Amino acid sequence: MTESKEKIVGILGGMGPEATVDLMQRIIRLTPALDDADHIRCIVDNNPKVPSRIKAIIEGDGEDPGPCMADMGRRLESWGADFLVIACNTAHYYYDAVQQAVNIPVINLIDLVASYVKDNFPNHRKIGILASPAVAMTGLYTQRFSRLGIEDVWPDPDHQTHLLSIIKAIKKGDTSSKVRNEYSKVCQNLAHHGAEIALIACTELSALGGGLPLPSLDAAEILAIEIVQVATNRKALVNRADRGV
Repeated sequence: MTESKEKIVGILGGMGPEATVDLMQRIIRLTPALDDADHIRCIVDNNPKVPSRIKAIIEGDGEDPGPCMADMGRRLESWGADFLVIACNTAHYYYDAVQQAVNIPVINLIDLVASYVKDNFPNHRKIGILASPAVAMTGLYTQRFSRLGIEDVWPDPDHQTHLLSIIKAIKKGDTSSKVRNEYSKVCQNLAHHGAEIALIACTELSALGGGLPLPSLDAAEILAIEIVQVATNRKALVNRADRGV
């Protein structure tokens, strides 16, 4: 690989910071490299000052994150990024604000994951979702999976409340065994509701790693794979309309 043949990825990060670092670690791990120069170039705006998605969507009284994210996208483009990614599932509610602000492609994580499930798990019809309640409220995955004949399964209300507490704990830096045990209970609840596989659709939860009580997919890992393939020209960027989701 040579730098002149590669694309530069711009990452809208900070939502949260640890999740952004986790995504970058995945990119490094997945890149076939023998030396520093073999790794892809990432331009990262690890901006924890993006207005809270929880306050804006769940609580309904927070500042709109869209303008801030659009500004981040414009800056990353001006700094040389060839394409952008958003290192947060929930923040894809504001995807259009970012794409409309720039002249370069923005990979849509929700579309990407839906296509991945369709292509790699064609016989699975119930996918459990491990995500912020904001993802459920906005219907991000529900709408995409519905078009594919896939049912999205969510934890019951009590367990979903516990999951939000787990996400908030991770944002505070707490990845203790207590947090992990509570996370495992939420996963078991998904299995109780008939989920055949769990989708880790929160980049905070991605930072906890695997070892779940049912088979799982990680949206952050799927995104990292895509970033490496696109940046190294192993895969062309696909427009949303071309994905069929």
